[in-house]
Amino acid sequence: MNQSVNKALLPAGLRDILPPNAAHEARVVETLVSTLESHGYDRVKPPLIEFEDNLLDGSGAALAERSFRLMDPASHRMLAVRPDMTLQIARIAASRLGKEPRPLRLAYAGEILRIHGSQLRPERQFGQVGAELIGADGPQADAEMILMAVEALQSVGVTDLSVDLGLPTLVPLLGRHFGLDEQTTDALRFALDRKDAGEVADLVPSLGQTLEPVLQGLLTAAGPAHRALEILNALDLPDEAAEARAALSQVVERLQAGAPDLTVTIDPVENRGFEYHTGVTFAFFARQGRGELGRGGRYIAAGAPDGNGEPATGLTLFMNAVLRVLPDPEMDRRIYVPLGTDAATGHDLRATGWITIDGLEDTGDVHGEARRLRCSHAWTNGRATALDNNE
Repeated sequence: MNQSVNKALLPAGLRDILPPNAAHEARVVETLVSTLESHGYDRVKPPLIEFEDNLLDGSGAALAERSFRLMDPASHRMLAVRPDMTLQIARIAASRLGKEPRPLRLAYAGEILRIHGSQLRPERQFGQVGAELIGADGPQADAEMILMAVEALQSVGVTDLSVDLGLPTLVPLLGRHFGLDEQTTDALRFALDRKDAGEVADLVPSLGQTLEPVLQGLLTAAGPAHRALEILNALDLPDEAAEARAALSQVVERLQAGAPDLTVTIDPVENRGFEYHTGVTFAFFARQGRGELGRGGRYIAAGAPDGNGEPATGLTLFMNAVLRVLPDPEMDRRIYVPLGTDAATGHDLRATGWITIDGLEDTGDVHGEARRLRCSHAWTNGRATALDNNE
C-alpha cells in the first residue's frame, strides 16, 4: 500500500464529506436552525471538549461509555469529547443563563463524537441540530417541541413524517407501586421493551396476578395512537402511572390539532436511548428512510439556580439520518468566466445567484475548460451559455 493511499484511510465510522454534499449539509443545517430560531429559540455554541466530571455528571453518566477521553496537558484533568449536546445545553442554562427568565428556549448545531456506532447508525461522528425548552412543564411544552421539529424537517423537504411517542417512566412507576426491587424492575423493562411475552409471563408469578393484566395490556399497546390510547385507558393504573398516561394523551390531542396529517404512534414501554428521560418521549421517522431522524423528550435539567433540577424537554435531529432521506443536492449554477472578462461582469453574475469560476489562463477553448472544471455554463459573447456536458 503506497503512502498516498495510507493518508486517505480514516478510522472506522469517520469520513470526509466532499462537494457538493458538504455545502448541501451546511445549507440544511442552517435551514433547520432558522426554523428553530423563528420559534424564539436562541442559538448557543458549546465547546467540543469539556472536563469529564462536568460533562458526564448526573444524567450524563448514561453517556459515559460512548465518550472519548483524553488528558488536558494544561490542567492535568481528564477531558471528554461530547457524545451528545443536550447535556451541554442544560449546563449552559443552569450556569451562564441561570438568571435568564424561564422558560428558556435554546437552539444548537454542531458535531459530536462517539466511541462506537450502531447497526443503524455506523457513523461515530455526525452533526446534531436541536433545541431545549428549559423551565417549562406539561403537555403543551412537549407538543411545542414536537410540532416545531415537524415544521423544521418539512422545511428542508422531509415528507411522510411520523412520530412515535413513549413513556419510559411507566414501568418504573409500576415497579415502585407494586414494591418491586430494582433488579426485577429492570428485568421487566427489558422484557417489555423487547416485546418478549414469554419472558414477561415467566416474571408474572413473582410479580403477582394483580400486575398481570397491566403487563399484557402494555405488551399490546404499541401502534397507532388512537388504538394504543384505548388499550392504555382501559388499564387499571396506580395514580402516578395514570397521571403519566394522561400527559401522553394530552400530547396526542395537541399534535392532532396542530398537525392533523402527522402519523402518530405510541410505544409506551420503549426505553432504549431514553435512559435519563422523565416523561413523554418521541422519535421521528420518514417512510423513505431507515432509523430515526431524531428524538427527544422530557427530562430534568440538573443544576438549576435554586439548586434543584428544572423541568425541560429537548429535541435532537441527527444530520446523517436527515440527509439520507433528502434528494441528492442539485448541481449549482456554476459559470466559467474566461480570463480577461471585466470584474463587473463577475460581480453582476454572483449578485444574481451564479457561482463564478474565473479562468486563470487563456486555454483557447472556453467550453472545454468550463466542462473540465465541472461548470454548467460558460460566459461567451456577453452571455451565459449552457453546456452540453455529454459532448
